[in-house]
Amino acid sequence: MITRNKFRNNLFIYYSSIFVLFTLFVLSYQYKREKEFRISTLNDELDNFTNITDNYIKSNSIYEKNNWIIIDSIVRLFPHENLRVTVVSPSGEVLYDSSVHNWKTMENHKNRPEISESLYSDFGKSIRKSGTTGEEYYYYAKYYSRYYIRAAVVYDIKVINFLDAKKYFIIIIILSFIVIWMVLLAVTNKFGKSITRLKEFAVRVANNEPFDFDSKFPKDELGVIGEEIIEIYNKMLKTQNDLANEKEKLFSHLNALNEGIAFFSHDKTKILTNSHFIQFMNMISGELTISSNNFFKIHEFIPAIEFIEKQSGTDRKSSDLPKMDYLISKNGKFFKVQCVVFHDNSFEVILSDITVSEKSRLIKQEMTSNIAHELKTPISSVKGYIETLINEPGMEPEKQKYFLEKALAQSDRLTGLINDIVVINKIEEAGSTFSREKIKVLDIINEVRDNFKSAIENRGMKVETDIDENIFVTCNRSLIKSNLQNLLENSVNYSGNDTNVLIKVYNQDDKFYHFSFADNGVGIPEEHLGRVFERFYRIDSGRSRKSGGTGLGLAIVKNAILLHKGDIQVRTKNGGGIEFLFSLPK
Repeated sequence: MITRNKFRNNLFIYYSSIFVLFTLFVLSYQYKREKEFRISTLNDELDNFTNITDNYIKSNSIYEKNNWIIIDSIVRLFPHENLRVTVVSPSGEVLYDSSVHNWKTMENHKNRPEISESLYSDFGKSIRKSGTTGEEYYYYAKYYSRYYIRAAVVYDIKVINFLDAKKYFIIIIILSFIVIWMVLLAVTNKFGKSITRLKEFAVRVANNEPFDFDSKFPKDELGVIGEEIIEIYNKMLKTQNDLANEKEKLFSHLNALNEGIAFFSHDKTKILTNSHFIQFMNMISGELTISSNNFFKIHEFIPAIEFIEKQSGTDRKSSDLPKMDYLISKNGKFFKVQCVVFHDNSFEVILSDITVSEKSRLIKQEMTSNIAHELKTPISSVKGYIETLINEPGMEPEKQKYFLEKALAQSDRLTGLINDIVVINKIEEAGSTFSREKIKVLDIINEVRDNFKSAIENRGMKVETDIDENIFVTCNRSLIKSNLQNLLENSVNYSGNDTNVLIKVYNQDDKFYHFSFADNGVGIPEEHLGRVFERFYRIDSGRSRKSGGTGLGLAIVKNAILLHKGDIQVRTKNGGGIEFLFSLPK
């Protein structure tokens, strides 16, 4: 109770002090505003008198006739008592004054404050004692290009009272203060309990002491705030626990990664690391170390260390973080070292074992050599045929035709080889970027069969299908057509004469149709079945070249099937021949 009363009293004093200061500010501001309003009202009235006088001078050509005395007639009509109107030339000579009979004897008015001010402002004003009449006036002057017109009223008690702000609003504000003071007394008394409850909560939470979260706050605004704070606190506790769990997951994730990752502060102190980092660091250095700080002592990491030290003193304003990477080859293994320096000069080091991908790159280099070798054969043949034709200009036409046909056949083979290389590279590089559409399988099969119609008839072959009209697959049209074309071309070229080809759907599930492509020809020896999908692999060295094949057909088939998330297998067919089993997405 004592604590609550103390808080209530302090809150009441604080609020009262603030309101007193606010009241004084409002009083001061309102008083000033009221006074400025009354001065503005008087200025507007005097401005009207000067404008009326100016219009009267212009309408009666007083300036041109120099007949200033007739202004008296308009001044008498003005409703304001003790109004004094004066006309002054730009040089300061008094041309007319309604309160002085012999105004020509008046001294020069150029330096009168209201006259001087009106020359550079919209108007000039001043309160001063007249040097001519000896009375104190409120002067208002305005410049009208050829003369100044000054209107003035005697600064007597009536004008003073008019210009002075009324103070009745002070009473209203004081009464308002009293009412609000009473309201504050009631409110602070009501909020005391809620604040005490909040204080108890804050102190107990700060000291990790138990708090009765089930006890309710008073039913007021602070009570609602208190309950919301407790709810937020409970959520914060839950978030804190969740963060701890996520942190644990992060540590587990880092340890599960195949990369070695380490985070260091700007002074090269370890913040976080995983086990792979130590393992890869030991494999690279050839030493047995257990501390990630040894990273800065290992010779192979000097390029990374130099990069980190170079970036540590750089002022980075760009959102792009400086990074670098390089390769390390050690004991037949390949490692990639990556460094990223953050804005606070802390940095990350990633060690990746890229042995598999690097060896794959070397395999691709080997494949490039194979391609070059495969290209040499048709190019050499074409060159030989053309040189023969050039060196023997008198050759018989039949022989010339023979060599030209041979050269054409080799150029066709060369074109096919290049096309196959392009297709297989596109499949590997483009991946999922190939467009896909709903394709009716029978339409593609019929189209491919028509392409080989002449060869099929010449060999006495039959191509049959066991596929429903309503079977559609979602694939890239050109790739699937190329697949069926490669499979059918293999059967035409290698299965022998009078053979049968059967294409059918033998199974389906929620995602795929499973197809069989089989012929009853000579088949493939069992020892070669595991390698038929390799690039440039041939069952015998001359088989593909004699038949015009490129050695890439089945490699294209397999890559295209895998691109569509399907699978393909090859086996010897019961009763003889070969059978390809593959799946395509619905």
